[in-house]
Amino acid sequence: MGISTPAIAVARDMTEYPRVKLQSLDKVTAHTMTFEAKVGSTLKFGPLYMKVQSCQKSSPIDDPESAAFIQIWEGETSDTAEWVFSGWMFASSPGLSPMDHPIYDVWVIDCLAEAEKEMAEESEEPSRDEISPETTPDQDDTQKQNVAHE
Repeated sequence: MGISTPAIAVARDMTEYPRVKLQSLDKVTAHTMTFEAKVGSTLKFGPLYMKVQSCQKSSPIDDPESAAFIQIWEGETSDTAEWVFSGWMFASSPGLSPMDHPIYDVWVIDCLAEAEKEMAEESEEPSRDEISPETTPDQDDTQKQNVAHE
């Protein structure tokens, strides 16, 4: 019998970035779209609302990784809102923390230092208007997740 050594977790130095690059998929139409969002903003994509809380990227000397803390819900008011996803999404491992929705998929591509020109033409894009952060529905205590950035 050999001696096994425990896996060693290595903490990475992550840097906060002001923008996130996301990709979405409409499973019904097979239409994909890549777009950017400002950290702290709330976006509307079809019937979904997405609030980007944080976007962090690893140091250039580490293995490449971008991670974003995103809250996604469906519904117009906090009374009718249903949480679809709340947590960290990782660009290198989209299946690690996937959003579970029957029609839409959203995943992180990268964290960005500044705005980039969007690839899709305006006429082909679904609605993704920025809305005020005050429209985020309240979460009960079992759904709240504390995030430490230290």
